Amino acid sequence: MSDLELHLPEVWGRSLTSVFIGGGTPSLFSERWVHRLISGIRATMPCTPGMEISLEANPGSCDVQKFAGFRDAGVNRISIGIQSFHNRQLKRLGRIHDRAEALAAAESAHTAGFDNVNLDLMFGLPDQTVQQALCDIDTAINKQPTHISCYQLTLEPNTWFYRHPPTLPTEDETWEMQLAIQSRLTTSGFYRYEVSAYTKDGRQCKHNLNYWQFGDYVGIGAGAHSKISFADRVMRSMKIKHPNNYLKHASINARVAKSYELTAPELCFEFLMNALRLPQGFSPVLFEQRTGQSSAVVSPAFSELQRDGLLQVDRDRVKATDKGFRYLDEVLVRLLPEGTTSEARP
Repeated sequence: MSDLELHLPEVWGRSLTSVFIGGGTPSLFSERWVHRLISGIRATMPCTPGMEISLEANPGSCDVQKFAGFRDAGVNRISIGIQSFHNRQLKRLGRIHDRAEALAAAESAHTAGFDNVNLDLMFGLPDQTVQQALCDIDTAINKQPTHISCYQLTLEPNTWFYRHPPTLPTEDETWEMQLAIQSRLTTSGFYRYEVSAYTKDGRQCKHNLNYWQFGDYVGIGAGAHSKISFADRVMRSMKIKHPNNYLKHASINARVAKSYELTAPELCFEFLMNALRLPQGFSPVLFEQRTGQSSAVVSPAFSELQRDGLLQVDRDRVKATDKGFRYLDEVLVRLLPEGTTSEARP
């Protein structure tokens, strides 16, 4: 807890509304370690009643007993990284679990008593068809999760896929998949509340909503990122990435590898990059609260995007149209103000 304790002067007087235990495979940790972590967080900072505490789990790393141990430790939301229920696709993605383990993990979470379960899936996979993508969605729906995250596969730099790109569906085929997935989830009672997130029974992920609404957060652990707002500035920081080096410095300020203040253009763009992922968009009031700037600074760009049918702009709300949602990256590029660093680009 020494890492979190060093953040206390920066967040004094605030309360935690969510905890997300993610990055890597935290489900490999023991139930006792997770209990120790959550207890330490509660002892260090004020926590809101009923605070959401999520833990990411990979199939094959948990069984009913371990899930039950996590629940007893205080975890109340489980997010399982399924990606696909097809063995061939899992192998091509480099996942170490198979279909049987994916199905077992989804079932075990419910058996262990979790009533808030997310399943992560991908679409636009190598040689994938619309029917194959829908098969994954139908399998997930049948496991009765309260939340499904469905992301399009992207080829990230410095990955094996990026260096050896597979044959992926065309842009039109991928769009057809997305429309079919959205329709299937909607008819099954899931509400789309973010570009890639669907929920039922009001079980939106509170932690991710905070990101998308440009809220503050504190990250602890190797490579963890933080964003903290002060009266006169907004700061971002990142911890040392290498686990061994991080552990050597976890109790001193040297654990921070990088720290910088966001410029006015960066504040505007980062807010928009997150808030426009939400179908309901954002209010100008929230823009001004989170960036400290008048919404008038982006009004000219909004007007152009509205003219092109990409944004809907009213006095109380700014949001992407259906067309804007499809071409959200283009919308963001056109909103990118001069002076924004490359790190903030979509």
